[in-house]
Amino acid sequence: MSVTAEATDVVMRASGVTKVYGGTHALRGVDFEVRRGQVTALIGENGAGKSTLMKILAGVETPTTGTIELDGRPVAFRSPSEAVEHGVAIIHQELNLCPNLSIADNIFVGRERRKGVFVDYAAQRQDAIDLLAHLEEPIDPKTLVGDLRLGQQQLVEIARALSEDARVLIMDEPTSALSAVEVHVLFRVIRELTARGVSIIYISHHLDECMELAHDAVILRDGDVVAQAPMAEVDLAWIVSKMVGRDEGALFSAMAHDPGSPVLEIADVIVADPDSPERLAVRGVSLTVHAGEVVGIYGLMGAGRTELLEALAGRNAVLGGTITLDGRDLTGESVQDRIAAGLILVPEDRQRDGLVPSLSVGRNLSLAAVQRFVRGPFVRRMAERSEVDETAQKVRVKAASQDAPINSLSGGNQQKVVIGRALMTRPRVLVLDEPTRGIDVGAKADIFALMAAEARTGIGVLFATSEVSEVLHACDRIVVMARGQVSAVLDPRTTTREQLMAASDISSAAPTTEDE
Repeated sequence: MSVTAEATDVVMRASGVTKVYGGTHALRGVDFEVRRGQVTALIGENGAGKSTLMKILAGVETPTTGTIELDGRPVAFRSPSEAVEHGVAIIHQELNLCPNLSIADNIFVGRERRKGVFVDYAAQRQDAIDLLAHLEEPIDPKTLVGDLRLGQQQLVEIARALSEDARVLIMDEPTSALSAVEVHVLFRVIRELTARGVSIIYISHHLDECMELAHDAVILRDGDVVAQAPMAEVDLAWIVSKMVGRDEGALFSAMAHDPGSPVLEIADVIVADPDSPERLAVRGVSLTVHAGEVVGIYGLMGAGRTELLEALAGRNAVLGGTITLDGRDLTGESVQDRIAAGLILVPEDRQRDGLVPSLSVGRNLSLAAVQRFVRGPFVRRMAERSEVDETAQKVRVKAASQDAPINSLSGGNQQKVVIGRALMTRPRVLVLDEPTRGIDVGAKADIFALMAAEARTGIGVLFATSEVSEVLHACDRIVVMARGQVSAVLDPRTTTREQLMAASDISSAAPTTEDE
């Protein structure tokens, strides 16, 4: 066990907690406790009730029945600010930041430092500098949050929670957009917090993180606590089986595809870093995706994966090289023209780039293909709804109806909506950037099964991931990127984790071009 703590007394307890939304039971008589100075991992699939329970503990929601105790005394938080006053803070999975405000303003919004009646901006900036330094992320606190990359925004969210000096800190998917180095720093901070007696509730779909950090594992399924045990007494297979009721090996679909002719050809593509235009993020990358083939791009943070995929979709400018789809040069085409030609991207950040929060599930699904249902000044709504229903069933979206608000869905179901929207455009090549970020193993299995099924229809699939197990099990061919270049092309059937990591190591990888 990596984390130690002497005190084991219960600091917070939920007893018989039930939460009902309309006719849906999100929680069913849950008993849950957190011990002082320890990390408790709350594990479960999307829709299991994890976020609902955490929102109740943090004052965002109130339980339908049941009680919450803090230090042995009943509490009923009426708001998150009241929970913070009692020492309970939460880091939300979906970032809750204001992109038009600075880092410092985001950290202290609603809790401004004051000098008399005026806000002490200098003190806030200095505190922000200290918090970011502790997280080893020396960013100017005056920088607008909207100008930060996703991982940096997540660190700002973490810094804000740390500034609240909580006794119970809830972390909901805190590492979903962090690099390996940033994860290492966060783990150090968590160990420092528990050493000071802070209790951590840790939610992550990265089960290896839970096993490394946590003292106890609590498994939720369909709103019930189905298992709990000291983490030292369980293994990964036990956790997965309790979560989803099936073995880990059954989560990936077989990749027995027979690739056809080339459909997407990328030749010597060069892309600038969007955050630092003087630096190249992609340096002469060449690769080919065949019809009926699933190609996985693996690389560490900074390898150039996202920049390459966004250039394919037309979101990043291509400084050199060519992008060809079915023999047609798309290099200078717009995003809309590429979609019309059959090339579409499922972006990494579904909240920022993939969903429209004000639209329903159905409208989000049909958004990219709505032109197909337009006849003159009218939209053929019946035809649109019929295809939306068909697509929702195909991608296995769990929603009350297509008219349900998109924000009523779990993260995994929201991701399925984004993928379904891409499929409604009838693509020739489906490109996905970190398609399983922040979703549970069950939803991952659904998405990989969908990718395999689409490949069997003749679509080319290209996805990027930083998860080793995904490229070893969910693709026909692995393209490894390091320092903006292709460092290796590997066969997943004969590749080991060690070989994959060695090829992606920035310090040792020797850039090569793909040997077709």
